[in-house]
Amino acid sequence: MKRRDFITVLAGAAIWPRAAEAQKKIPRVAFLTTGSLEMPETRAGLNAFYQGLREHGYIDGQNIIVEVRAANSKVERYPALASELVGLNIDLIVATNSLSARAVQRVTTTIPIVVPVMGDPVGDGLVASLARPGGNITGLTFLGPQLVPKRLALLKEALPAISQIAILWHPGAYGERTMTDMMKEAEEAARTLGVQLRRVAVHGPDEFPRAFSSIAGEHAEALLVFPSPMLYTERRRVVDLATEHRLPIMAMGKEFVQLGGLMSYGADINDFNRRCATYVDKILKGAKPADLPVEQPTKFDLFINLKTAKALGLEIPASLLARADEVIE
Repeated sequence: MKRRDFITVLAGAAIWPRAAEAQKKIPRVAFLTTGSLEMPETRAGLNAFYQGLREHGYIDGQNIIVEVRAANSKVERYPALASELVGLNIDLIVATNSLSARAVQRVTTTIPIVVPVMGDPVGDGLVASLARPGGNITGLTFLGPQLVPKRLALLKEALPAISQIAILWHPGAYGERTMTDMMKEAEEAARTLGVQLRRVAVHGPDEFPRAFSSIAGEHAEALLVFPSPMLYTERRRVVDLATEHRLPIMAMGKEFVQLGGLMSYGADINDFNRRCATYVDKILKGAKPADLPVEQPTKFDLFINLKTAKALGLEIPASLLARADEVIE
């Protein structure tokens, strides 16, 4: 072999692995979220997901492409966004909650769907069972209906004299069975605790002023915020209006308390967005959603804003403060 031909062969051998790597398909993953991308609340969830991807070695724009779509707190946009994403040759869709997952589920039964924040995935018809999802959906659940009685009990313990509690809820936030179970759990707990409930529904942020005026008009002494992707995304407005009407609130996430709400009890929702990247990694490496059990939380945090309590003229029992995971002073 001539020296020139030998050098050509060596050069080709060196180039081939790089060429093969360049031709390797980069996975395309969609992230469908509720709020506007201009909202810090929405960005926090997305950033948590990116953090989870980095922990598994994925960098957006390098070895994975993330297509982000936001409903801008208008959940009626989910079906159109779901159809758009399915048409983009996506390998996997992260639908951040049960409502968006149902919209995607109606469009595709083949593209894997990971849902970081599900209420009751079985009740909502997203999976066959927690242990064996069975279809193209898996993810994490925050145990929506099951924690409602605990939140009411903690609210009553914090404010033993209250007798009227308003519930701010979003009809259709989850499936009919899940929403029915949440309300049933709340009513049964209310009877046990000796309090009356006033249900106030909101379908979107534009209904907040009317809702809070109604709550004030019914002389509610406290507010229980039901789990809802829309209400969670719009938590700043919820807390601001509650503060304006001097309403102590109990919510599902610490983020409400960090903004000035009185109390929260539940799992860390943003951490769910981070941990869902584990499912993304497994599925991209060949696992099937049908075989990946839905993860349930094992830790629930109680947050209390003592500064807010003092501003409202409330004295939280020392025994409850001692049990809190964090007290904001």
